[in-house]
Amino acid sequence: MSCAAVIVASGSSRRMGFDKLAAELNGRPVLRTSIDRFMASPSITRVVVVCPQERFDALLDGEFPKPLERVDGGAERQDSVIAGLNALDTETLVAVHDGARPLITVEAIETCIAAATEFGAASLARPISETIKRADARGFSQEGVDRDGLWHTETPQIFKTKLLKEAYELVCANGLAVTDEVSAVEALGVETKLVTSATPNLKITHPADLALAEALVH
Repeated sequence: MSCAAVIVASGSSRRMGFDKLAAELNGRPVLRTSIDRFMASPSITRVVVVCPQERFDALLDGEFPKPLERVDGGAERQDSVIAGLNALDTETLVAVHDGARPLITVEAIETCIAAATEFGAASLARPISETIKRADARGFSQEGVDRDGLWHTETPQIFKTKLLKEAYELVCANGLAVTDEVSAVEALGVETKLVTSATPNLKITHPADLALAEALVH
């Protein structure tokens, strides 16, 4: 099956204090590192980057082995994903990925694509292993939360393109707000297969994450 990648990179990096997607990781911008991982994936046919023009222009040193294009994002993440989906037409599958997850591996992408091919919907994720607490507004622990069956969802999240477009049509029609694609297809009553990655898939959010990613990049 043909699979396109939509890489979401429209965020303002408010928590970072600087453009985290332009920050260097092992000598290359974080966003470029994410793009290169999908370019290297055999099942990916094209990459659509959802980001501002100036952020995109900073990536264009050298050639890419597959078609690469840019579209403008929206006010919220789901608006940016919809913009990326609107650029697709013939691809059977679409992989939506956060540009701030540069440690994604080709192996993890391919594993997730295989699961999406079988089940129609798949996401990288990891079971929660830490003790979970619910806190009050003051930040004081109030009670423990049973972590059995709880997972951190990651990206890529990969779906049949038609399914994800239908999910976002429903989201928009009902004025829903979703933070990831798994939540969007859940609105249709569709289950998503969760797939674990053998390697870290850190999302760079705070300055310390860059140093950690530098130590883990491979």
